[in-house]
Amino acid sequence: MSLRTCLLAGSALLLATGPGGAQVAVTSGAGAPSTLDLPDPDLSHDVANYTRQVGWPEGAAPKAPEGFTVTRFAEGLDNPRWIHVLDNGDVLVAEAATRPKEPKDEEERRKQELQKASGTLKDSADRISLLRDSDSDGTVDEKSALLENLNQPFGMARVGDTLFVANTDAVLRFPYQEGQTRIEAKGETILDLPAGGYNNHWTRNLLASEDGSKIYVSVGSASNVAEFGMKEEERRAGILEIAADGSGERIFAAGLRNPVGMGWNPATGELWTAVNERDEIGDALVPDYMTSVKENAFYGWPYSYFGQNEDPRRAGEAPDLVAKALVPDFALGAHTASLGLAFYEGDAFPRKYRDGAFVGQRGSWNRSDFSGYRVAFVPFENGKPTGAIEDFLTGFLKDAETGETHGRPVGVAVAKDGALLVADDAGGIVWRVAAQ
Repeated sequence: MSLRTCLLAGSALLLATGPGGAQVAVTSGAGAPSTLDLPDPDLSHDVANYTRQVGWPEGAAPKAPEGFTVTRFAEGLDNPRWIHVLDNGDVLVAEAATRPKEPKDEEERRKQELQKASGTLKDSADRISLLRDSDSDGTVDEKSALLENLNQPFGMARVGDTLFVANTDAVLRFPYQEGQTRIEAKGETILDLPAGGYNNHWTRNLLASEDGSKIYVSVGSASNVAEFGMKEEERRAGILEIAADGSGERIFAAGLRNPVGMGWNPATGELWTAVNERDEIGDALVPDYMTSVKENAFYGWPYSYFGQNEDPRRAGEAPDLVAKALVPDFALGAHTASLGLAFYEGDAFPRKYRDGAFVGQRGSWNRSDFSGYRVAFVPFENGKPTGAIEDFLTGFLKDAETGETHGRPVGVAVAKDGALLVADDAGGIVWRVAAQ
């Protein structure tokens, strides 16, 4: 394992190249990195290294640490991407997938063919299913289509008798009563959104404030590094804030290339997000990250990365924005596709997991060696990351040489009983990880 030392406020940060070549951040104390010793960008980097989905054999499962069991909570799902747990224990799962777009050139056509072969591009189910474990045995015994005919649904949030759903192009609200297994009412659009961009950042996540008065909406960029122009990026690459009726839209934070997972830090009450960073400037650039999200803050995209490291493809375009770009709190490894984010507030897991963060890493494509393909855990103390990122759920990557995968983890959520639920979109399974 190779290490590079970076400075932190009052501590040190080590960047470690771990299993599979994944770059990870290891903190020896609390604090935010003030500098990050990253390699120089490589503008000749041209890697399209896609995996091939082979599925899970009967009886097989990912591997968790000693003291945990992994079971199939629900299977036979169609690209389960995201999970939302209701107060009564029912579990909502958004089933949706990336749709292919007309390629703009031969290079895009080549990449699309590779993605289709890997199972990344396919038809989208456009459904939210409700899963119920009525006898509390850890396996779903009731499954129903709560909502159908949506448009690439992803984020969900329930506030009182209202269920909010984020399609790729709008936030909708539906009347919903606890225990209901089917919604027939037509959804009301409360906010139009720019639909998924050419670079397939189509997911739109939702998070309600504690009092339910505000909804936070994450919107990814339409491109890798604004190659289609900044006009195409309006209301993208950031987190929007709206009132629960859709009014009062404002940009809460900007410069976040593709923020997906969001959660409230249980110790501080701060909004945190997991962000996918840019591609095509090196195997080790740019680290995906998770960070607290400061109101009215700017996080660099597309002009700089991980603070004020200027992207040579946008050099000199916005020095004022680069100068104020904030450094994220914690690096999660380059090209890991860190999507899922869930703070653990349950009491069923050992004490070390309390208030820490689970991160679903769907896995790389723009990297010579595969990275991600796991659920990782980052310990927290007093609201800050306090140690090395750890494997928590592995085995999704079947063979690092051939690129065969059993599945790919995305959404993570804590069930009512304290177990961890993991949406394996390529495997069509929701996994349940429980302490023995």
